[in-house]
Amino acid sequence: MPPHPRELEESITRIAAVDAARVVIDGDRITEVHVIAAPEKPAKQVVRDVQSLAMARFGTSIDRRIISVVQIAPDKVRATTPTRPAVVAIDADANGAKTHVRVTLRYAEVEHVGESSGPSVASARLRLVAEATINAVEQTFAEAGPMALDSVTAVPVGNHTAVVAVVIGASSDGAERVTVGSALGDDDTEKAAVRAVLDALNRRLIDRRS
Repeated sequence: MPPHPRELEESITRIAAVDAARVVIDGDRITEVHVIAAPEKPAKQVVRDVQSLAMARFGTSIDRRIISVVQIAPDKVRATTPTRPAVVAIDADANGAKTHVRVTLRYAEVEHVGESSGPSVASARLRLVAEATINAVEQTFAEAGPMALDSVTAVPVGNHTAVVAVVIGASSDGAERVTVGSALGDDDTEKAAVRAVLDALNRRLIDRRS
């Protein structure tokens, strides 16, 4: 069975340069995938990214011939497509053995800065970025509730690198809620860590806002 169209659409919009996506499913088969992307990345690469994401996250193979890509400059894309935070910046300041990371997200024309601090070692960097992202999300969506990062890891997937994030929260009855998100990180694993966290939290935020 293919993934739910909304879930696949939201995952595709996490790909760098992609602004919107629409998936059409007929029965148990994906028949159309329409993507709006910025012109900064070749359309063929966008198609390959969509195929890789579908296989890595959902175990679903998508024929490249059913993926259509329309490339529009970012300032021409309507703001009516997916209501998700945009990644504005990832900044870090090192002070001796300690690093301070800031992740800036924009949602509904408002920017929120999340922060985290930890050791100045390469192995801790993705975790600090992911924790700062969670902090920014908590500021952006007050209704999201308390959350904590369980893990974030860059893993090889075929010829690509994917970043997988696991986020822990609690439901209203106190039960543990674990969500997993992923993003392609071939070009920038830190930005992919931000997108992976947002991907993990996406369904929870949709459920709370609906």
